[in-house]
Amino acid sequence: MSMSATEQTNHFLQQAFDILKLSPHYKTLLVTPSRELRVEIAIEMDDGDIGNYIGYRIQHDNSRGPYKGGLRYHPDVDLDEVRSLASLMTWKTAVVNVPFGGAKGGIQVDPRKLSRRELERLTRRFVDQIGELIGPNEDIPAPDMNTNAGVMAWIFDQYSKRYGYSPGVVTGKPVELHGSYGREAATGRGCLFAIREVLGTEGKKLAGTRMVVQGFGNVGSWYSKLCHEQGARIVATSDVKGGIFNGDGLDIPKLVEHVKATGSVVEFPGSKPVSNEDLLIADCDVLVPAALGHVLTAQNARDVKAKYVVEAANGPTTAEADEILEKKGVICIPDIYANAGGVTVSYFEWTQNTQKFRWTEEQVNKQLEEQMVTSHKAIAKTMKEHGCSMRKAAFALAILRVKEATDLRGLG
Repeated sequence: MSMSATEQTNHFLQQAFDILKLSPHYKTLLVTPSRELRVEIAIEMDDGDIGNYIGYRIQHDNSRGPYKGGLRYHPDVDLDEVRSLASLMTWKTAVVNVPFGGAKGGIQVDPRKLSRRELERLTRRFVDQIGELIGPNEDIPAPDMNTNAGVMAWIFDQYSKRYGYSPGVVTGKPVELHGSYGREAATGRGCLFAIREVLGTEGKKLAGTRMVVQGFGNVGSWYSKLCHEQGARIVATSDVKGGIFNGDGLDIPKLVEHVKATGSVVEFPGSKPVSNEDLLIADCDVLVPAALGHVLTAQNARDVKAKYVVEAANGPTTAEADEILEKKGVICIPDIYANAGGVTVSYFEWTQNTQKFRWTEEQVNKQLEEQMVTSHKAIAKTMKEHGCSMRKAAFALAILRVKEATDLRGLG
């Protein structure tokens, strides 16, 4: 029987609870979301019909600061998935030590079937439904799957109409509308810093490292571009339409142009087609799942040839696969650390909104690097103390930070 998304997350938490020997009361306190909201969003469609959609916002924990987490528009959005992602946000913000809690939200919709105007109406109605529960000091949404800077601009505008000018209510906004420089590349850049630090502890460099990147969306493409600049070789990548392979390494700048022109990585000159299944078990040093969750499973984990897995996506490795990879000696850089660059720069954006002052892109990137390097040191120290995997150490570190904040604030 395969585990649900929430069960997967709780499995990883349980491993860390065991290491820390925490009492059952704490487990319940730290695992249970503090608030779950499910709303119906009814809008008028362009043809005069009524569209009905279900939206969610789950606020998991705010002991370390306001709730923080993305909004996704996807037909598969359901309570279980959002619950799992909200929990992961709590641990992600704690691992990189930014003063936020964790939340997540979304609307059960296929955005490709909606016009731009319908999408705007849907977003604004959603804000009307959840407006009382979000805010710059309460809960700060951000982009996620199928949402972008434009959607964040609508949220900022709709919220501000009712509650007064509040750019800090969301992050990931357009730069022209109080967004931050460096936000778009942040998650991919954070992944680069994560793998660089891990390789560095073993005296290895990015240059010449062979990588496979599953997913060439925002995160995958930025990660590939930045690693390519550092001399790493991206030998394979993919998107929803298919995968491509070149054993000598793909020309990433040319591939980016190809994707702009054709809308996909497939049929890139000088590459061979490769299936998504084969891509995950291709011969490489570093495997980077940067698309959907639960792609590394009990079925394919044994065949993974990479020595390192960088979890650029949320929850790409199932509990069973994690165990298999750990036994094989594969180093998994867990999502709550690897892809935390996005939420870290979201924090910088919120800080700039609060200060009413803009940082340069150099400042943002330098500060992000500092945060990722410091966090890696703390994780490595925890790994050493408990003699455990990087995932268990990251969760243990995060749990301790949230527990400490909970204790200091008290239950009164």
